Amino acid sequence: MMKAMALASALAVAASGLAPLQAQAPAPTAKALPVGTCINMGNTLEPQTEGAWGGAPARKADFERIKAAGFDTVRIPVRWHNKSSDKPPYTVDPKWMDRVQQIVDWALAEDLNVILNSHHFDPIHDDPLAVAAWHGGVWKQIAARFAGYPEDTLWFELENEPHKNFNHTNLLATLAPAMKEVRAVHPTRAVIIGGENWSGIKSLETLPLPDDPNVHPTFHYYDPFAYTHQGAEWTAPDIPPVGRSFPTHADAAQLANDVLAVQSYINRTGKTPFMGEVGAFDRHISLNDRVKYHRTITDAFAPTGIGVCVWAYTNTFPFYDSEKREWMPGMLGALGLKESN
Repeated sequence: MMKAMALASALAVAASGLAPLQAQAPAPTAKALPVGTCINMGNTLEPQTEGAWGGAPARKADFERIKAAGFDTVRIPVRWHNKSSDKPPYTVDPKWMDRVQQIVDWALAEDLNVILNSHHFDPIHDDPLAVAAWHGGVWKQIAARFAGYPEDTLWFELENEPHKNFNHTNLLATLAPAMKEVRAVHPTRAVIIGGENWSGIKSLETLPLPDDPNVHPTFHYYDPFAYTHQGAEWTAPDIPPVGRSFPTHADAAQLANDVLAVQSYINRTGKTPFMGEVGAFDRHISLNDRVKYHRTITDAFAPTGIGVCVWAYTNTFPFYDSEKREWMPGMLGALGLKESN
């Protein structure tokens, strides 16, 4: 009991430091994307084939369910590099493009905002500038396919989580072909850009953005990584050991600092970022602890007004139990949504 009281006190003290900065914060100079409460369609279109990695093909009913739960936005990660030629004109498999369009249409039909992105375009992280033309050629076809779609509800995210050799020194040059092709067809549609090192929150400190009022920054939040990814085999060879708890006193302090960092970014740039991914791996973290994690993160960042996209709808890091056909108890409530009956 004493330990719990001390931890609660630490969280309160850390959070209290946010008030002065919030009170002094000027209004953003660029309109924020109305992301609201958002969920990622994880393990759906970003594996090598749809629904691999233990997932399942998307269905129209998924978007009906997501809307009914109270979500405002869905983020749809899509793998494009293995569905396109690496030689000009970089033709995307037409069946794949049709399928992506079908899923986007299903989501929009439910009055959901849609973030359509390029996810796991693997070669771009190894040799960014050499792959830029290919990446841009794919975006030329995406831009053409979605010409005429409503700008207020469909947004393009050029590339997920730049990392390895794809960093802030070459970010804008690498994305320039894609940006050019998108702007040729969609001069004012929202375009989303995340930073280096997997778009972690620290990437906001030096994130370069083009001089374009309709470009919006994003970051991902899997902090503390040692907690959210404990036992995750895909992080090998440095797999975080199982058994890490949350939040420790250090976690509470870091979380408060991270909230301040977001508010500082808004004050400094006039742009409001959104959290494009956040979650905790379910294999070694109990449902009750995952609920606590999401509630803690949601409540901490709420004063900044940023949108939050949780990872993910079903399968890994799930919010919806596809076997029981129900939302996992407590998970919707952790986001401030009404718990399903």
